[in-house]
Amino acid sequence: MTEADQDAVTEVLSALADPTRRRILDAIAAHGEATATVLARELPVSRQAIVKHLAVLTRAGLVTGHREGREARYTVLPARLNVTARWMDRVASEWDSRLSAIKRLAEDAGGGSTATGA
Repeated sequence: MTEADQDAVTEVLSALADPTRRRILDAIAAHGEATATVLARELPVSRQAIVKHLAVLTRAGLVTGHREGREARYTVLPARLNVTARWMDRVASEWDSRLSAIKRLAEDAGGGSTATGA
């Protein structure tokens, strides 16, 4: 994993640590695109708070906005989510390997002491 990918993972995890931002991202994904006004109608958060959360999601590279008239319309950018998912898969695989090795060691150690049948 490159340093840029590591930075992306850190930014994504930081941005998604907040449950409101996760709900905003889900809502944008469900709509295909959405404005802060639409999101504020659907979520129990003010429009001003939505705008602040959208700024964090934009800095993390998770959404992008484009002006359409007086409002900005936001869409999800999947690239950094994909990088983060690949990192999580790699970490999970490494832990699975470690846990399997521990299990084998425990079974080998346990198997030798109970073999006498006493």
